[in-house]
Amino acid sequence: MSPNGAGVPQRFLRTPEAARFLGLSDRTLEKHRTYGTGPAYRKLGGRVVYALEDLKAWADRGFITSTSDPRGSVLPAKRHAAITPAFGGGQAR
Repeated sequence: MSPNGAGVPQRFLRTPEAARFLGLSDRTLEKHRTYGTGPAYRKLGGRVVYALEDLKAWADRGFITSTSDPRGSVLPAKRHAAITPAFGGGQAR
C-alpha cells in the first residue's frame, strides 16, 4: 500500500514540472528551496523531487478568500529575518 492510502503510487515531480504546476518559474522555486520558504522536497540520488501532495499542501497555505483576510502563510522567495545565513553572516570589519 502506498503512503497516501489510496493504492496509487506517490507522484514525484522534478523542479521544472513542480514549478509549472505551481505557476512559478524554475528559478523562483529554487530560491524558495534555498531560503526554506518553499514546499517540502526530497533528494533522490542527486535529484531534487517534489511530491504532488506536498506541492498542493504548500499552495493551500496561501489560500485566502478576500483582500480583507489575513495574509496566507506562503512567504516570498527571499531571505527572512528568522532565517540565519548558513555561512555565519558577514559583518564588515
